[in-house]
Amino acid sequence: MARNKHPEETVKKILDAAQRLFTQKGYENTSIQDIIDQLGGLSKGAIYHHFRSKEEIFDAVCQRIGEANLALFTAIRDDPTRSGREKLRAMLAAACHNPGDEAVAAMMLETVRDPRFVITQLDEVFSLVAPHFIQPAIEEGLRDGSLPDAVQPRELAEVFAVLLNVWANPFVRPDEPERLRARVQLLARMLRSAGLDIIDRELEEDYVALTTLFHGPKDSAREPH
Repeated sequence: MARNKHPEETVKKILDAAQRLFTQKGYENTSIQDIIDQLGGLSKGAIYHHFRSKEEIFDAVCQRIGEANLALFTAIRDDPTRSGREKLRAMLAAACHNPGDEAVAAMMLETVRDPRFVITQLDEVFSLVAPHFIQPAIEEGLRDGSLPDAVQPRELAEVFAVLLNVWANPFVRPDEPERLRARVQLLARMLRSAGLDIIDRELEEDYVALTTLFHGPKDSAREPH
């Protein structure tokens, strides 16, 4: 059999097809054969040459989405034209309008029930999100005057990141829109009392709109766990 001279192109085709199918059908309802059928003549052997299982493909798709997210938030953090406060708001807005969210939602509906997912999410909050994105923006806002004096920016960044990425995150705990709205409103008040007045009505509406990735019309909404 001839050697594949462009394995990275094959991997990209597999991941593109898998992400599209995971988005359309969900992870559980997508089979390896479904992915093969989207690959324009590539064989099952071509898939298993690069990935041992559908779960491995899933992990690779999530990693690719994560890398795209990391690049997006890094660009916001390092933007010299924005103040610290503007960077925090831009990060929140990007999280609400992320083009990868639909794929993530379709893939995560079952995965979020696994305790390992929550543990991974918390580890990411403390090792990446808070220290490398939220805290630098808070510290910059203190320096440039766009945020009022705040004590312990490191701890404030961790609280912000945990509440936003776990407690008020529809990917971690899918919920009905009005229940999520109540969480976001309380989060906004808590942050405001700590000196971070960054969640306004527009951001609230954008964040609540994320629930439509998990819930359809109210009469058909899935009961929260």
